[in-house]
Amino acid sequence: MMLADMGARVIKVEQPGRGDDTRAWGPPFQNGESAYFLSINRNKESVTLNLKHPEGRRVLDALIERADVLVENFRPGTLERMGLGYADLAQQRPDLVYCSISGFGQTGPRRREPGYDAVMQGEGGLMSITGAPDGPGYRLGIAIVDIVSGMFSAYGIAVALLARERTGRGQYIDVGMLDSVAALLTYQAGIHFTTGERPAGSATGIRRLHRTKRSMRRTASWWWRSATINCGARSAA
Repeated sequence: MMLADMGARVIKVEQPGRGDDTRAWGPPFQNGESAYFLSINRNKESVTLNLKHPEGRRVLDALIERADVLVENFRPGTLERMGLGYADLAQQRPDLVYCSISGFGQTGPRRREPGYDAVMQGEGGLMSITGAPDGPGYRLGIAIVDIVSGMFSAYGIAVALLARERTGRGQYIDVGMLDSVAALLTYQAGIHFTTGERPAGSATGIRRLHRTKRSMRRTASWWWRSATINCGARSAA
């Protein structure tokens, strides 16, 4: 989505028949299309292909021959069994940038397990710092792990394309959803590795390192949030 927003021509490959499952997610719908699907697939083109059929494979091979980047989110090993892994394609297209997105990355004991945003918010520790210190963790109101995994993928692809301009060679990018959410918790990891403490949950998920006053107040029309931080001799609100 981000690459398409920046002007890249993105062709989304969907399954024959019903297409992407999220096309049916709703309500709401806009002219028969899922609002969810439209929001995350804007500016993309779509094609349906049966990759196990010779004709579908021929069309995919033709697309790859002209592509700068291939992005896939099958479970690790799936495309390799079909002869579509990075090692296979790099022999024909050494300049291809190939990005794989999975739950736990392409290596390790849990590589074949599926990954879902709700699971990864818990596995990655995000839910442990969201909510009351003595209560259960809470899932964020957005699919943050899905989003940030896509952002890291777009970032890695952009860097790989820049490197290709200099070297002429493509790269393989391995993005794990667990890695992505862990990267968001750098601040909390710093607390743990410095003090040995396990960061406690809070309504904001943020531990205070400086004097600050924060409050939520109900107004006649809505809630009002304020924060005052003492920056030495200065005060900012």
